[in-house]
Amino acid sequence: MASTEPEHEHREDEEAHANEDEDTGAQVAPIVKLEEVAVSTGEENEDPILDLKSKLYRFDKDGNQWKERGAGTVKLLKHKESGKVRLVMRQSKTLKICANHLVLPTMSVQEHAGNEKSCVWHATDFADGELKEELFCIRFASIENCKSFMEKFQEVAESQKKTEENKDASAAAGLLEKLSVEEKKTEDKAEEEVPVAAEKETKSDLEKTEKKDEEPASST
Repeated sequence: MASTEPEHEHREDEEAHANEDEDTGAQVAPIVKLEEVAVSTGEENEDPILDLKSKLYRFDKDGNQWKERGAGTVKLLKHKESGKVRLVMRQSKTLKICANHLVLPTMSVQEHAGNEKSCVWHATDFADGELKEELFCIRFASIENCKSFMEKFQEVAESQKKTEENKDASAAAGLLEKLSVEEKKTEDKAEEEVPVAAEKETKSDLEKTEKKDEEPASST
């Protein structure tokens, strides 16, 4: 005779599922009410001009080896007012900052020897809360992404160089204008002083003449 145990167990499973799905109508109020909090990323006043997934490494001088900083998204962010551009990278899961530094006119990025998907550059980084001289290496999923990063990095560095040159030229022009104004003031002051001195001399000569006329003529 065939066993009826599997059918019995099947019925018990169905009853158990039915009990689980049954709505009791009970309402449980939350113990703590959480309010929505606005989170600031520090990037609100910046526009992204590059955004690529990558993996970042830094060179450990003490160990003489590359150490992974994290995998995530590298961004080039341009400030809306100052026009300065900084490189920021965060780890994808923890959002911890891996790199955070300005792209300066003196910087250059180069392809990493033996790997067309990687490139290296030097920077004064602030990711750890203090300025550190770092040698970074970044690796992308494709050669195209690596080239895009290098081209944009160099483009930004060149644009910052032109910005600095324009600022220097403006500062020099302002200084020359100031000197010109000061020189003009000096010349105007000198011109004002000359007539006064001439007037004093004329008056002095006149007084001498009058005094001489008043002296009695000597008898012979």
